[in-house]
Amino acid sequence: MKKIWWKESVIYQIYPRSFKDSNADGIGDLRGIIEQLDYLKNLGVDILWLSPVFKSPNDDNGYDISDYEDIMDEFGNMDDFDELLEGVHQRGMKILMDLVVNHSSDEHRWFQESRKSKDNPYRDYYHWQAQKNNWKSFFAGDAWTYDEQTEEYYLHLFAKKQPDLNWENPKVREEVYSLMRFWLDKGVDGFRMDVIPLISKRDAYPDGDISDFNKLIEERYSNGPRVHEYINEMYEKVLKHYDIMTVGEGPGITRELANLYVGEDRGELNMIFHFGHMFMGQGEGGRFDVVEDDFMEFKKVFTDWDKVIQEGGWINIFLDNHDFPRMVSRWGDDGKYRTESAKLLATLLLTMRGTPCIFQGSEIGMTNVQFPSIEDYRDVEIMNFYKEHMANGGDESEFLQAVYVNGRDNVRTPIQWSDAPNGGFSDAAPWIKINPNYKDINVEQALENPDSIFFYYKKMLAYRKANTTLVYGEYKDLAAKDEQVFAYRRMDEAAEFIVLLNFSESSIPISRYISDARNYELEVSNYSNHDGILKAWEACIYKKK
Repeated sequence: MKKIWWKESVIYQIYPRSFKDSNADGIGDLRGIIEQLDYLKNLGVDILWLSPVFKSPNDDNGYDISDYEDIMDEFGNMDDFDELLEGVHQRGMKILMDLVVNHSSDEHRWFQESRKSKDNPYRDYYHWQAQKNNWKSFFAGDAWTYDEQTEEYYLHLFAKKQPDLNWENPKVREEVYSLMRFWLDKGVDGFRMDVIPLISKRDAYPDGDISDFNKLIEERYSNGPRVHEYINEMYEKVLKHYDIMTVGEGPGITRELANLYVGEDRGELNMIFHFGHMFMGQGEGGRFDVVEDDFMEFKKVFTDWDKVIQEGGWINIFLDNHDFPRMVSRWGDDGKYRTESAKLLATLLLTMRGTPCIFQGSEIGMTNVQFPSIEDYRDVEIMNFYKEHMANGGDESEFLQAVYVNGRDNVRTPIQWSDAPNGGFSDAAPWIKINPNYKDINVEQALENPDSIFFYYKKMLAYRKANTTLVYGEYKDLAAKDEQVFAYRRMDEAAEFIVLLNFSESSIPISRYISDARNYELEVSNYSNHDGILKAWEACIYKKK
């Protein structure tokens, strides 16, 4: 297998709006990130992925960009960004920018021109139609909005203030490649590419089965006829000329299609975030049609994806991000066993084949939040679906129950730096309320406790770096039918490890998974008193002697 730095690195995602506020306006900013670079270096991460910091009216918290070559006013200015980039590089870390080019903001000058008239030179920068089809938006409602000025509809797979760019137009593609070069020439180290499989639209926009939204994504929105042509062109014209990494967000990319995006001989992307496990909790109606996660299916997703990728491509390993609930609340136990299960999930994240990504706050075990009123929420997706739910005769409390499980604002509450007012995030009221548990869960306490989740992450990050078998080695599921334990082997010519993860409160003998225990030595456990029995939410790593 080809060995390269971005396979051996660990990504840390920063959601700038909620990371750290430096100027007491209640909104996280670039200088707040600068203030905490030593904290991130101490943790041991290699790459900082910044959710969008470009100029934006913030209908979707920066994923609606009005100027790709300027900085959002609330976050600072380009001098702040340059200082951040320099500070990151001085500490031996790298920066990934969030490339959002399936759509722009409707306040971008391209769209402002495009909507002026049907013969405007920018008209075909976007998708305009006299008639709309039946496509639905990711954020509720129709994916088409009527514009009275030219009496046509424009396409937006997300919010109505996020019109989709028309990649069929070569001028659009050149604009994208130009803005990419702008940031790469500044010295950024690569891109996370937002919803990249959606950029190629199907001819004539065929109607789809809107009763199953995830199926609609796969069959109508994703993997369009020219998507690989576009990404390969991007690679040839831009990406291959820089020593950088790329990771594509992959909604709708199935296992069967994955290597078309990440195969090492393809000239496209280095890796993708797949959603095999992340969409498990969503029924046919999408995010707020909540269904229970299936542990057996959860394990199978990791095994199936590893089998498909093998040694010819690469994937990203993640358990939460800015679009999905907190991992300890979803996959662990955020009550009695919060600490143990957060450490167990860190063990899973950092012992899989693929490049791990940690979302901010996971390293201290931050949890989902349950605000009492819809008024406390800020996410455009939550608000749009709430309006739709109420218009269909629903009630607020019922909708909030779904938000408590799957809502995106679960992961967007500010980082809990201390038990000071507003969790030490800001001297002003934050843009979204802090999680009320900040007095018990915060960075300051974590740094004072050598047995904290933070220090377990730090240990595991160092352990992964010291054992590249955990990066490149073969993966094998050892207990596919076990309903409580995820057990797997990582092995290459240098070493062999067995990882045991007890996703239950039961006590389970190690001998069930390791018959020749004398030949293995326990190297890592999230308990201090390991005795040959897997305790509740215990994680163990054994190395063959």
